[in-house]
Formats: sequence, C-alpha cells, structure tokens
Amino acid sequence: MPPLTLPIFPLPDVTFFPNTLLPLHVFEARYRAMVMDVLARDRRLAVVKLKPGFDEVTYLGKPAVHAVAGAGEIVSWERLATGRYNILVKGEWRVRIEAERPSDTLYRIVTAQKLEDIAPTTDVSAALTRIRGACGRLLVALDRPPDLLDTALAEGQAPAVIADRVAAAVVPDPALRQELLETLDVTGRLERLGAALDQLVNELRRGRE
Repeated sequence: MPPLTLPIFPLPDVTFFPNTLLPLHVFEARYRAMVMDVLARDRRLAVVKLKPGFDEVTYLGKPAVHAVAGAGEIVSWERLATGRYNILVKGEWRVRIEAERPSDTLYRIVTAQKLEDIAPTTDVSAALTRIRGACGRLLVALDRPPDLLDTALAEGQAPAVIADRVAAAVVPDPALRQELLETLDVTGRLERLGAALDQLVNELRRGRE
C-alpha cells in the first residue's frame, strides 16, 4: 500500500477516530495556512495528539506527537472575516506516521501509512450488547436523552465503526482514547471499550452516592 503524504494538525487532547466527524476552529496562522493549502489540494489532513510534556515554547516548534493518528477529509468549511476557519473533518483512516518530510511550509508534513483493522474472528455480539447496555446506563446516570447515542449504536454497522463512534462520543480520558485509536484488533477494542464504559458508569454512580 503506497504511503500517504499528509499535513498534520497536532492538538493537546484530541483523538480523531475514523467514521466520525470532528469540528475544529482554526486560528493559528500556520494552521490557517495549512487549511488554505489543503483546500486547494485534496482536502486531506491528519489530526495528531501531542505527547505529554510539551510547553508553550516547544508547542510553537515541533513538539513530539503520537505515531498513530486519525486522518480524513475536510467536508465543509467557513472562512471568517478574521482569516480564521471553522472546518468539519470526516475521519477516513487510522494512520501511522513513518517520517516527517522536509518542508518550507509553516506547518508540518509527514509520510504516513494507512492502518487496517484486524477483523473479529469470533462472534462479538456479547461485547456489543455490553457496550449498548453500558451506554444506556451512562445516559441515565448523566440525565441525558436515552436516544442520544442511537446513531453511534445503530444496528447494521460494522463492530469497528460502533467502537470508534462510541469512543469518540463518550470516552473522556485522552490517554484511553489514544489507546483505543491504536488498538487495531477490533475484538480487543470492543472489550477495552466495554470495560471502560462499565468503569465510567460505576464511578458516576459512586459519585452520586
């Protein structure tokens, strides 16, 4: 599979999953330039989570990022009078960054390889039932509408898609979100997500008690 050449948008606590939509407000000059260039090309970019430990000085340079990221296409955009952008990015792939390319742009460009899911080899209906049940209990604990996650949990979707959409919508912990992004084995991803949701529900219930 030929590698991709992608600009990267590093962010502190954002994990971008395939099969999801990510709205972003772009205000820094280098990333405004990136969006302008991307819109003139193929509209594709990668959103990369920064590794812990960066500060203001390193952020303005080339802080360390996680090797696995989400990549996708800008599907809608609005350029504001200030020069800032509101964009909506549709997740298409997991990618692994292989190398950073020399560039005269203000933003960083990498060579990346698409990562393929490892499909389940056994029945995962029990794991999906666990996730659906935990999501229902979570919505009750949060006093949210019971149909809030219906789209993410809808029947007829691939298990990998459900896992990604639920993780993007529900999981608050940045480290766990990154872990789920990096888990290519779909069965393992479902099991880890189910356990995390159960734990989250239990923590919310204990907090109320």
